[in-house]
Amino acid sequence: AAFSACYGEPFLVWHPIKYGTMLAERLKQHGANAWLLNTGWVGGAAKGRRCPLQYTRAIVDAIHAGELANAHCDTEPFFGLKYPTKVKGVPDSLLNPAASWESQADFEATSKELAALFNKNFEQYLGDVPEAVAQQGPGQTKMAYPAAAGSNN
Repeated sequence: AAFSACYGEPFLVWHPIKYGTMLAERLKQHGANAWLLNTGWVGGAAKGRRCPLQYTRAIVDAIHAGELANAHCDTEPFFGLKYPTKVKGVPDSLLNPAASWESQADFEATSKELAALFNKNFEQYLGDVPEAVAQQGPGQTKMAYPAAAGSNN
């Protein structure tokens, strides 16, 4: 599994936590939502494929139209990320990270590996973040955090 701890880190002027804090403050200040959108590979690096641009566009269009704000979401079990189960014009199997993989065993093994790499890397930031932020990581018992509060199903 490939893991980029902090993409672009050599070019950051401030500590990565400062950027995360600034983002959270601005989201709260403006009542905005943030969406994590996979525009890269689906189905795994070895046997997967690029996410087709038409589906990326359909997801972005649904976000802009407000269609996903109250959409039913399922939760990915390793990172606790929520994803919509239906988006007009997008195959359901593309929305569920596990469903796009040929091998569920490979998906699970890769997810566990990435979660372990994330947690190991995040150890260096534990003293710099509130407990509520630290508990959002993979395998943690989630406690309410403003960015997640009131989110979809």
